[in-house]
Amino acid sequence: MYEEDLSALPVSVVPDRTVRVKIIDACGLACGFCHNEGTPVAADNIGRRPEEFSGASGKTGRVSIYLPTNGANFLPARIEPDADFALALAAIRGAVETNEVHFTGGEPTLHPKLPDLVARARQLGLIVGLTSNGENGAAVLEECAKAGLDRVNLSVFGTTADELAAVQAPRFASAELAQRKISALHATIETAQKCGIKVSANLVVPDRSHVPRVLRVIEDHGRNVVVRMLVNLEDGGSSLAAMREVLDTLGAVPVRHIFTAGTSDQRTRYRLPDGRTLYAKSIRPVRLPGTCAVCRFNNGTDCQEGYYGIRLYRARNGPFMVGVCIQRMDLCTTLGEFVMSKIRDEVRYLRDQELLRLRMEHRSQIREAA
Repeated sequence: MYEEDLSALPVSVVPDRTVRVKIIDACGLACGFCHNEGTPVAADNIGRRPEEFSGASGKTGRVSIYLPTNGANFLPARIEPDADFALALAAIRGAVETNEVHFTGGEPTLHPKLPDLVARARQLGLIVGLTSNGENGAAVLEECAKAGLDRVNLSVFGTTADELAAVQAPRFASAELAQRKISALHATIETAQKCGIKVSANLVVPDRSHVPRVLRVIEDHGRNVVVRMLVNLEDGGSSLAAMREVLDTLGAVPVRHIFTAGTSDQRTRYRLPDGRTLYAKSIRPVRLPGTCAVCRFNNGTDCQEGYYGIRLYRARNGPFMVGVCIQRMDLCTTLGEFVMSKIRDEVRYLRDQELLRLRMEHRSQIREAA
């Protein structure tokens, strides 16, 4: 996708200081490409032993695409805003430098105590964001804003009921239900903006057949929120080609490239002819130096996300768990084990070395951007 000469662009290098926290597994959508943060869909797997976990569509209609091969051995529990959660965040912050927590799911806005979770994290001095499909934001974001929520990244799948229904499990692919979800998304955007919460729209671009849909989403939402196109993890080549077509169609001009040092995240900021901003986000081949080197997925096709950062879970009827890869959930350890582990040391080393390397490699562009 990035055929532009990046050596001519200003560069920002941002250190990774974020932990993603899966606070709830429930979700009101059933998207066919969902990785569900690597965990089984809890409602479909209760009572099963780990070797019996299924990522295929069950009674909920939801999927977890990496589950057949990722070795997940626990069901995710809902995280409560209690002292245990505060201690877990403090332990993570003590193990690896952390200044931001990002809530995921499932669908975080369905958590009945979401404002309290935000408040808990803010009490520890952490910036708080979340990723949401927008289905319940209008009901909870005002209280979350009061508690200190900084930003919400909205996953947008279409502008019409038919577009949304097309990516849902068949039993949930009704136009009536999809239209309710579309309306709820618009209400969430309006509520977030009214409350002063930063809003962005995340848009996965699977392949060129989706280009017309992507262009409609950008037109529909791009005047109110910042749109970020995301590469499809399952088929990066087709996805990148489709993103390139969108950029060319819009006449987008690249203005800055942004690296998150210590993770696989990278993005380019574009300016559209009418002055609007559009981001294109893709994956860099970043690996943990020891753990990833011996991984069976560590090649040019099977490792789809690379090392993307730390994820915090709570096991059903069990401890907090820390993961470093949604394709290798067998690497998850208890929080207590993680803070003393070699993986923790690898994370810290990778963050420090990437920050130094990228700043040195792009030093002339960073000075230009200052």
